[in-house]
Amino acid sequence: MRCCHADFALTEGSDRGFTLGMPTFTFGRGVLAEAGDQARELGLARVALFTDRTLAPGPLVAKVRESLTAAGVESIVFDEVEIEPTDESLQRAARFAAEARVDGYVSVGGGSVMDTCKAANLYASHPAPFMAYVNAPIGEGRRAPGPVKPHIACPTTAGTGSETTGIAIFTLRSMNAKTGIISRRLIPTIALVDPDVTASLPPMAIASTGFDCMSHSLEAMTARAFPRRLNSAQGVARPVSQGANPFSDLLGTQALKLVGEFLVRAVTDPSDEEARSEMMYAAMLSGIAFNASGCHLPHGLSYSVSGLARDWHVAGYPAGKTLVPHGMSVVLNNPSVWRHTAHAHPGRHLHCAASLGADTRDARDDDAGDVLASRVIALMKSTGMPNGLSTLGFGEGDLEALATGAEPQYRVIKNAPIDVGRDELKSMFRAALRYW
Repeated sequence: MRCCHADFALTEGSDRGFTLGMPTFTFGRGVLAEAGDQARELGLARVALFTDRTLAPGPLVAKVRESLTAAGVESIVFDEVEIEPTDESLQRAARFAAEARVDGYVSVGGGSVMDTCKAANLYASHPAPFMAYVNAPIGEGRRAPGPVKPHIACPTTAGTGSETTGIAIFTLRSMNAKTGIISRRLIPTIALVDPDVTASLPPMAIASTGFDCMSHSLEAMTARAFPRRLNSAQGVARPVSQGANPFSDLLGTQALKLVGEFLVRAVTDPSDEEARSEMMYAAMLSGIAFNASGCHLPHGLSYSVSGLARDWHVAGYPAGKTLVPHGMSVVLNNPSVWRHTAHAHPGRHLHCAASLGADTRDARDDDAGDVLASRVIALMKSTGMPNGLSTLGFGEGDLEALATGAEPQYRVIKNAPIDVGRDELKSMFRAALRYW
């Protein structure tokens, strides 16, 4: 995968550069126990530890708190993070952060926990009306006016990559759709990526987060090339998501190879430590890749699926409310998207398919979409994913509402390699209703 030098001449005013943002990360079994040393090195004396009610009484939070205490760092716990957070839950977290009088943050949990911690840190550091920092055109899209406090992120799932990104995703209740807050300021200061944390995760959580990881890399590598992005800002104003670039290509390729080899093993055999460790590493690589490149249509379409789902429950996730795990809503749109976008860059789509383990030796450019879609579908079947959106209860009568929820997701939809409108969104949702 070569850099995009040849594209500069094809786009007036194209950006000649791309910016990479990432935390200092430590990867390895047992590194959660280093949280205290890291906090002390950052000069922290009192931190807010964000987690959820399931994890709060468990061994992972205990290990991190013990490490902090041993290092002389006081920790106060916020365990009210909502899985698949909402604007309301983020505002509760921000109020806690503002009142806590801490000099830093530690998050122990999945993407929901880390994203909630990022948002709380931002609003406590730079108070503003809630919609001020929310992505435009849904919110004002205001830039973070300055640095936030140090954040040590300790992921407990293998997929979201949130420990490496400046993105916080939530559901805006008034729209019944997901949106987000994005800023390079939100990238955690330190990431402690410990593969041991996944040992107790249920199979569907491994599958859902694993597909999120997969889609991050697929979208990063098939996004609009960075010299052709529509946001003309450069220098310090250059956006976090800048389009496909050679660094994201490099990391995404390796992450896809790991997903293709280890995802099914990690889901089907809870004792397979190698598979779960490799998926944890793939998630981290994918997070760095898509933070620099950006996601596009699979994520853009997923947000309205999550917001509009009715009476859907998954084993291993909080009971009592409809919830579509983020990675599940993303992968359900994957095959339909690749069949729609492959003509723009068939070589990139075939490269992605091959990296995932598909046999592409005799594939032609016209086959690229089907080859990549078929490989994703095979992985879905092997890990027990639903057979398209119809399994969640969606049908032809929901296409208009799904398109309405997806249309405002400019940040990701405009990063796609092709331009799409409402008719194309409806067509992709229709094609995603059933795959086999």
